[in-house]
Amino acid sequence: MNRLILKYGYPVTAVILVIFAWVIYTRISRGSDMVTLALAAIIVWALGTPAFIYFWPRITVTGFKRAIVQRGFSGGPIPVNTLYAEPTISSASASNGSLMGTGTDDVLYIGGWLDVGQGPLVLHVPDMAGRYYSVQFTDPSKSSNFAYVGKRTTGTKAGDYVLSGPGWKGTIPNGMTQISSPTDSALVIGRVFVEGDSDLPAAYALAKQIQLAPLKQ
Repeated sequence: MNRLILKYGYPVTAVILVIFAWVIYTRISRGSDMVTLALAAIIVWALGTPAFIYFWPRITVTGFKRAIVQRGFSGGPIPVNTLYAEPTISSASASNGSLMGTGTDDVLYIGGWLDVGQGPLVLHVPDMAGRYYSVQFTDPSKSSNFAYVGKRTTGTKAGDYVLSGPGWKGTIPNGMTQISSPTDSALVIGRVFVEGDSDLPAAYALAKQIQLAPLKQ
């Protein structure tokens, strides 16, 4: 939803304004006194539309932060810079009340809120041995994903990734890869594929190994 608002918000708004202007014009041409209404509506649209497009994604992601830090998924609040792995499938059909309930029935979700304002963190992922997984990082100021770690982008071998904030000029340890965040905060959502019920314990064991830790310097 946020991506659609960000991508098509202005064109859609322009179309609506044209339609609205046409309605106002036809009313006025018929002798209706709608000048005041038209001016008020135009002012509301002119001020309200950019504000909505600007603030809506930020409000949505900030809501995720509050929900994660205060309520968590199904296992209680998740402290900042901590990743929590769901032990069971999270989907719309599940009854666990998970924050990450979706229509996907074949992945375990991992989530948390990242804050690198006090220094970089290291994301560790285990060897997935070809299993699909992904970890996405979302910029709360734009509600857009700025980096991915996972099978399609970095492969499935074990790895360590240094997550740094804007302007950080430290040294990246050998064998690690840097991921620069455009802001000090980010929403982190991970997924680990589950082949079936018998595969759930193995998938969960791997999901729990996807963790954050401070960078030792």
